[in-house]
Amino acid sequence: MSWTKVLSVDELSDGKRQVVKIGDRKILMINNSGKIYAVSNSCPHLKLPMKKGKITEDCAIVCPFHRSVFSLETGEVKQWSTFPPLVGTFLGKVSSPKPLPVFPIRVNEGHIEIDIDS
Repeated sequence: MSWTKVLSVDELSDGKRQVVKIGDRKILMINNSGKIYAVSNSCPHLKLPMKKGKITEDCAIVCPFHRSVFSLETGEVKQWSTFPPLVGTFLGKVSSPKPLPVFPIRVNEGHIEIDIDS
C-alpha cells in the first residue's frame, strides 16, 4: 500500500466534504456521522462531479446530475441513472452500470491518508 497524506482530521469535521487532488485524480473526502470516506469525485456514468451529491440514510451518495446512487462503503451501484424522467432511461443505456471508485483511508497522527493504489 502507498499512503498519501491529504488532510488533517480537523479539516474534515462531521458533515463536511472536500475534494483533494492526488496526481491526476480528484478524490471526494466525506465525513458522514463521524466516519470518513474517500470516493472518486467523478461519477462513473458521465464523469460529472459528485461533490454536491446527497448522502442518504443508508450511507450512499446520489449523483446530483442523473441520480445514480452508490454505496460510500463499497462503491456498489444501488440505482443507475434515473433522471431526468424518460431521458434518464436513455442516458442510463449510454453507459452500463459501473461502481464508484472508493479508496482505503486511515488516520495517522492526526492526518487522513488515502491509498489510491489498492
